[in-house]
Formats: sequence, structure tokens, C-alpha cells
Amino acid sequence: MTAILATRRQLCTALALGTTLLAAPVAAQEDYSKWPERPVSYVVPFTPGGSTDVVGRTLGQHLSTALGQTFVVENRPGAAGAVGASYVARAKPDGYTLFGGTISTHAINASLYKDLSYDPVKDFEPVTLVATLPNVLMVNPKLGINSVQDLVEYLKREPNHRTFASSGSGTSTHLAGELFADLIGIPLTHVPYRGTPPAMTDVAAGNVTFMFDQITAALPFVKDGRLKLLAVTTPERIGPAPELPTMMEAGIKDFSMASWQAVYAPKGTPRPIVERLHSEIKKVLELPEVRKQFTETLGMQIVAGGPDELAAHMAAEIPRWAELVEKSGAAPN
Repeated sequence: MTAILATRRQLCTALALGTTLLAAPVAAQEDYSKWPERPVSYVVPFTPGGSTDVVGRTLGQHLSTALGQTFVVENRPGAAGAVGASYVARAKPDGYTLFGGTISTHAINASLYKDLSYDPVKDFEPVTLVATLPNVLMVNPKLGINSVQDLVEYLKREPNHRTFASSGSGTSTHLAGELFADLIGIPLTHVPYRGTPPAMTDVAAGNVTFMFDQITAALPFVKDGRLKLLAVTTPERIGPAPELPTMMEAGIKDFSMASWQAVYAPKGTPRPIVERLHSEIKKVLELPEVRKQFTETLGMQIVAGGPDELAAHMAAEIPRWAELVEKSGAAPN
């Protein structure tokens, strides 16, 4: 009888343990259907006014409407986006902190900064590859430069004016200038700024000779006559300025580059939240008014790629830009 009771007790214990083990995965499941239940912070690692800021505010506005919670855009500029990226990399991975990533923060910085305070791959969850976009080459119209070849000749005969501005060391605008210097065989001095607006203001004032940047921020300066566009950096011409030749059409062989915009979350953000974010962002990018703004006004090519596509894009971009950083000798200031 004692043996029978012991066996029964063992059986009951085993059944109870089995029930617990079966129930454990169910208990561990969290309900993400109510996300978001409070405001979401969207960190832009550059100053207001540039393409990353415009993308962030546009997405934030439409996501607020679609999801019923405010998406607050927070600008944290500095170190080619590294300041904002480091902040988000340390944020709680709960879906309430997002990041407006770029070619700088998640490709170029990986090789430019030897002591980068975050890992573009290990510290982030890719959400959406929003779009690719070109840079444009611009000068002060008072210089009398009307073409890329005019600029090259000017730089040859004016050694004291061999300067170019950028929105920050390590940005695509910086490396565009380094690539230009390499291809034309003229040493140039890089003048970095903390963001696009102050850089363009100094080019418009004649303090720096030229710069590359996105057409978004350049157009207001162009419309009031303070800057003149010379060429676009992509292999094809762009909608907002179809009259602009490409750098290759303008005689600078092998000059081709495009920036990109993406959305990330801190590493460990639950996959259901990541997937829902991508789904909602994709819906925003399909809206006619957003497509018109991004393609016709900003010159972007909308991608709306998911987490896996963004991860694959980074895997190709990081070594490509590492090669250019090494070849040009670019370094953060």
C-alpha cells in the first residue's frame, strides 16, 4: 500500500510539473495589442530642418493619428548622429523609443569612429528602410560658378578657397566632399558644422566655397538666390530638379552616391511591436500626400522595406563606406 501511495504521489507531482511547464510559455506571452499606451519618443540625431527631421515629423504626425498616441520628435544632434544613436542604444527596448537612422549613423560611423559608443548592428532592431535620396552640389552664386567644371577650375586657381562644408564629420555630405576631392585630384579642407542650416548659411555668406547636402534644406536658399545648385550625386536625375545634371554627366567619372533614411528601435524591442511599426509606417508611405512630399519635394525614392531588408541593406553599406573612409583618409573632427 505504501508503495502504491508513493507511486500516486509521484504521478501527481509529475502531472503538476507537466502542467506548469506547459503553462509557462503561455504565461510568458505578453499582450502587445494595446501598444502604444503612452507617447512614443522619435529621436532625430540631427538639427531641425534636414531630411531626417522632415521624415521623422511626417511619420510621427501620421503614426500619432493611426495609433492614437503622440509621437514626439526629439532632436539630439552631434557627432554625425552618434549622440542621438548612443542615447537610443541605451534606451529601454519597450517600443516607446524610436530612432531616425541614416547612412551616417548606421553605415559610415562604423568605420569612421574608432571608439564609437554604439554598435549599429548589435544595439538596434531594424524596423523600416524608408527611402534613398541624393545629395546635391551647391555653391554661392556670387562666385560666378555655373557648372561642376567651373568649380573645378576655380579650385585649381584659388588655393586659399579650397574649402567645403558639411553637416558634420562622417556624414554622407562630408564623404561626398572627400570623394570629390579624390576624383578631381585637388586637396580640399573640410569644414564641419553641427547640422545642415549653419553649414548652408556659411556657404551662402561666402565663408566656405561649396558643399554637398540634401535638396530638402537647399531649396529655400536656392529660391531666394543665396545658393546655386550644380549637380546631383545619384546616377539618375531627380524629380524636384530635373534640369540638374548628375555628377557623372558633369564630367566627374565614377561619382555616384545616395543617402538613405530608416527607422530603428533599441535592440530587444519585441518583434510584434517591430512588425506593427513597419506595417503602420508602410501604410503612411503609401499615402498619396506623403508620396508626393517625399518623391517630388524631397527627391526621395521610397523603399518601405521591412526589418530584414533594412538589415541586408546595412550589411552591404557598412563595408562599402568603410572602403571609402579608408581610401579618402576621412576622420572625425
